[in-house]
Amino acid sequence: MTATEPTLLRTPPAFRRDRLVQAWLVIKALSDAGDAIFTIAFAWTAVQIASPAVAGLVVAAGTVPRAIVLLVGGAYADRKDARRLMVLFNALRVVVLVTVAVWCLAAQPTVAVLLIASIAFGLCDAFFEPAAGTMPRQLVSTADLPAYSALSQTLSRLGTMAGSAMGGFLVAAFGLSGSAGLNTLTYVVVIVFIVLWLRPRFALPRASAEQSVLRGVADGFRYLGRERATRTLVIALSGLNLAVGPAISIGLPLQATAHGWGAGAVGVFEALVGGGAMAGALVVVRRRPRREAIGGFTALMVQGAGIVALGIGSPIVVGAGSLAIGFTAGFASALLGSTFAATAAPDYLGRLGSILRLGDDCLMPVAMALFGLIAGILPLWVPFALYGGAMALLMIMPLRNPGIRAISLRDAATS
Repeated sequence: MTATEPTLLRTPPAFRRDRLVQAWLVIKALSDAGDAIFTIAFAWTAVQIASPAVAGLVVAAGTVPRAIVLLVGGAYADRKDARRLMVLFNALRVVVLVTVAVWCLAAQPTVAVLLIASIAFGLCDAFFEPAAGTMPRQLVSTADLPAYSALSQTLSRLGTMAGSAMGGFLVAAFGLSGSAGLNTLTYVVVIVFIVLWLRPRFALPRASAEQSVLRGVADGFRYLGRERATRTLVIALSGLNLAVGPAISIGLPLQATAHGWGAGAVGVFEALVGGGAMAGALVVVRRRPRREAIGGFTALMVQGAGIVALGIGSPIVVGAGSLAIGFTAGFASALLGSTFAATAAPDYLGRLGSILRLGDDCLMPVAMALFGLIAGILPLWVPFALYGGAMALLMIMPLRNPGIRAISLRDAATS
């Protein structure tokens, strides 16, 4: 598997001087902050007007239609103009948000309104995210993809953290309508930036529009069947969050409860994960390994050890494990995300990204439930050991793949 540069439309400046890309990543982070604010307000409102079970259903309702439509969205991302799709579905998000804001100003929010809004957002995500996933390769050269991914993740995390910190205060002061209105402004800024300034520097080949969309989806799976290295990369990337997600979301609260550390300790541990992730991503911006895939998958083997460390009943060890998990996650995701974007066939990027996301969405509830089940019948350290060990073992598969071991984005960009 080799990385190839799409057709050059205009020469981009050096990444450190690329003001267009830097501005785009800041705008994206602003949108992430708006999403975090609205998510908190949405969940809070659902809890206030419905039972916990119904509130959970409302908040999660968008994941089902997204999962159903995601592969279709990936097929359209590979055959249509990504910018137009991003503008269209951001505009539809604005319509949803304005409708929610106006309804909540005129009347009390209802479960039906929240349920419709959640489903509508899920459908928009199914088309927007695959299209947005093709943009890095249209904006920067192959050699700059790791730096793009690292800076994007860092700014996105900062935006999400800031939005989360403000969300509770804003919903208390202005309610769901105010939070929806603020998020609407962030989407409008994104739309204006895309329309007026965001222009691709590299042209990606487009998938054939002659075949049906469903045949296009099937062709994406056939591509994975032909390309062993890409298939291994997609399988490995699909499994990344399945170990660390349950360990942090369920395992850390269980540890804090079992040892009487309190809810504050959970916040500290999760802050260490977030801070470590930003530090790991920034390392990639400044300095990255020659063989990006090897560096990323090796870091994730270390992450497996960090997950195991969370099961040890010492706050110092758990804190160190949280920091290690965050650092390796930020470091590896920047390297591996850019490796995927650079080495997948450019006219399959949308479909492959959808397959990758779909695997994570479908398997995560199972991984969460299984972690809780094991923790309920066996000593608490066992699920951490099993999940961390499974993460480390899974990384052996890509590290032994000759095609993945040979990847160097710097070499590919100059070949």
